[in-house]
Amino acid sequence: MKRLFVFGIAWLALTAFLAAQSGYPRAPEFSLKGLDGTTVSLADMRGKVVFINFWATWCPPCREEIPDFVEFYSQNKSRGVEIVGLSVDRLSPEDLRAFVLKNKMSYPVALATQKIIRDYQPGPYIPTTIVIDKQGRIRDKQVGSVDRERLADWVRKLSSEK
Repeated sequence: MKRLFVFGIAWLALTAFLAAQSGYPRAPEFSLKGLDGTTVSLADMRGKVVFINFWATWCPPCREEIPDFVEFYSQNKSRGVEIVGLSVDRLSPEDLRAFVLKNKMSYPVALATQKIIRDYQPGPYIPTTIVIDKQGRIRDKQVGSVDRERLADWVRKLSSEK
């Protein structure tokens, strides 16, 4: 029994060591209430390529990339791709919801909390997009606009990984 316990502890230590050696940090868990009233959580997206986009309604580059996000999401959601828009606006949920509806943003959108900003550290510039792989690890961060081609490149690379 003692050997089994020691083996179990050694196995856990080895597993933790190997996970740390991958070089990619685990994405912090979050659970937010989306503007549509549903819960948006990273745990529910495990096994998918996830893009977390920090943006604001007053930001011209943010507004410019929205159509690409909308189109890419509609074409790739069924293929295991998720996009979450986290607004850093200081708007009421109702005003933000009106903007989201006007711009036909079909992917989940929520107001960013101080905790998620602290956890993900998007930095002082928006838009910023955090790329999370199917294992829940942060694989990339892009400050500045993202277009469909860049989204497709990330998905091609990360979808082929186990």
